Amino acid sequence: MNNSGVTVGLDIGTTSIKVVIAQTAGNQFNVIGAGSAPSRGLRRGVIVDIDTTAAAIREAIDQAQEKANIKITDVVVGVPANQVEIINVNGLVSIANQNKRITYQDVQNVAQQALSNGLPADRDVIELVAEEFVVDGFDGIKDPHEMIGVRLEMHGVAYVGPSKILDNTRMAIQKAGLNLQEFILSPLALGTTILNDGEQDFGTVLIDLGGGQTSAAVIHDRKLKYTFVDIEGGDSVTKDISTVLGTSYINAERIKRDYGFADPLQTDQDNDFPVEVIGEVVPKQFDEKYLSEIIAARLEQMFTRIFDHLQQVNALNMPGGFVLTGGNAALPKMVDFTKQLLGDNVRLFVPDQIGLRHPSYTRALAYSVFASRENMVQQVIKQTIMNRREVTPNPEPTPSEAPQQESYDSYQYVDDATVAPREGWFGKIRQKINNLFNED
Repeated sequence: MNNSGVTVGLDIGTTSIKVVIAQTAGNQFNVIGAGSAPSRGLRRGVIVDIDTTAAAIREAIDQAQEKANIKITDVVVGVPANQVEIINVNGLVSIANQNKRITYQDVQNVAQQALSNGLPADRDVIELVAEEFVVDGFDGIKDPHEMIGVRLEMHGVAYVGPSKILDNTRMAIQKAGLNLQEFILSPLALGTTILNDGEQDFGTVLIDLGGGQTSAAVIHDRKLKYTFVDIEGGDSVTKDISTVLGTSYINAERIKRDYGFADPLQTDQDNDFPVEVIGEVVPKQFDEKYLSEIIAARLEQMFTRIFDHLQQVNALNMPGGFVLTGGNAALPKMVDFTKQLLGDNVRLFVPDQIGLRHPSYTRALAYSVFASRENMVQQVIKQTIMNRREVTPNPEPTPSEAPQQESYDSYQYVDDATVAPREGWFGKIRQKINNLFNED
């Protein structure tokens, strides 16, 4: 098959690695292949064993390219929002060519200049969003290419993360025999691809329920304004089931998938299932209501922490409400459970493409869509980012030039009245087995 217009999105998750191959022709976006493999070598969304992770990536890639009947060489990979900082940056360059016509080289130069001053030494740029260009004082320009001028300015937002996360990801991809085209910040890709225009404009909280961690992102005015990462996810739920029921992790994951519900109120105590308990010859019987109470106790902890952080930045009661996605969001009755804690404005996003109709594929799909929609200016900026480590080192910032993160207190998402979380029905259950959750 012809590889023209093909974009491969790679999602390196804690519990699984997903690959989505998409082909674009004009405005048509078609998924032509997908792959999935159990994740290895990661902990809470971060690579801790490069060789093992590379082998898992290769397994998922091989599966996807066999389905698509093409050879995959280049991928775009998502980066979680762990320790991400949002920094305002500005650049200014003079137009060098004799006819003063602005070229994409000038765009690259101004992007490079914007990223050359004051970024933290132990951080790398994941994304740079150009909010506007200014040509000889005329602002509000989205694409300055071919314009005439003597001075080009750029005002943008840089999303920076720990260098070691990006370096380890890059190394794992290279060891898997692949070429890394670009990094994509996960909540930015999700927010701009799975939310509709109104949700992006008026404000929405996107909650990504992953296996190793849970992320919340505030999208408002078509910008990523805030992110929070909770270090618990679906993997924590599985461990709780394993501990409380006294069964292996593998059995616990299967039990969660086959019998688990997020909302105990919608389960039947008379529905029993067998569990192979360690140290017991005969399987024990447990009911789905008890299993759901174990699941709900952990979920309530996670959502309560998310609530607290969103409340600090006034990001509750936004018009777009809450949009759930990610593999852990596939638990039956997850939306109903979330409404009990966060309010009624909650919906679940599931990809509708054939072969991807599960929320665990959302990230890989979003990376493919996001990269395929980049215009020439965005592609030039991305290339600048990818070349940056080889072009110029990261300077040590001085106190006078260190950038300041944008204050999100200025975004008044809710009224001044204090918003309190809905009282959790599962508080008593959580207290009963709270000692099991104190992993630290």
